[in-house]
Amino acid sequence: MSPLACKFVWYELMTTDAPAAEAFYGQVVGWQARDAGMPDMRYTLLELGDTPIGGVMALSPEACAAGARPGWLGYVAVDDVDAQAARVAQAGGTVLLDPQDIPGVGRFATVADPQGAVLVLFKGNSAEQPPQPAAGTPGTFGWHELHAAESGAAFDFYAGQFGWTQDEAMDMGPLGVYRIFAIGGVRSGGMMTRMLDTVPPAWLYYVNVEAIDSAVARVGAHGGQVIHGPQQVPGGGWIAQCIDPQGALFAMVAAAR
Repeated sequence: MSPLACKFVWYELMTTDAPAAEAFYGQVVGWQARDAGMPDMRYTLLELGDTPIGGVMALSPEACAAGARPGWLGYVAVDDVDAQAARVAQAGGTVLLDPQDIPGVGRFATVADPQGAVLVLFKGNSAEQPPQPAAGTPGTFGWHELHAAESGAAFDFYAGQFGWTQDEAMDMGPLGVYRIFAIGGVRSGGMMTRMLDTVPPAWLYYVNVEAIDSAVARVGAHGGQVIHGPQQVPGGGWIAQCIDPQGALFAMVAAAR
């Protein structure tokens, strides 16, 4: 198994207005945008200094007409995209986009878990990831949160697919159990049963910021909306859940208020 296997290694924003989204996240999070130089499409790299953090791609008019909405996708590294996609389907998930190559980059497939939350399976041409900033560095993704139809069944699915382990189960009273999961022994995110049945199951990705109040102010100043928080969480950190100007959900986490 490669050292990257079963880890989140990339984050991609699908949006209706790529230039506006790039500007928004640059102002709120501090990412720099750089064209990836792909010959047949516009794909923007979001970078923190010299480190690529994620990418931005515009939704096509056809995709929008078919019901696609702006949102973030997480890429999970696997050793064999085709075999993993087949295992997802065998376990009750759905292969939304069959395995295919990205020339010069790697191979990927877009899948949904049995409850409908979407992920991308990815195997890069290189077995090693470039050096990454230290955990918690502002501008990096620091937490991965699944809002599931039922968190227990969701955890069992991901544990079976990727070997993720339950680090802690926190009783949140009326909100149910919050299941913190670890990847390779490192706390990486949480799973909870969604609060509203009208909201489809989905992953929510948290970006590290220096201080939550100033980051929340930047979200509002540049056309975004805060829908939850700031809220202090166990361990002393602060979170806020937001919507960008195009309608994509994202969240922020900080050690300081």
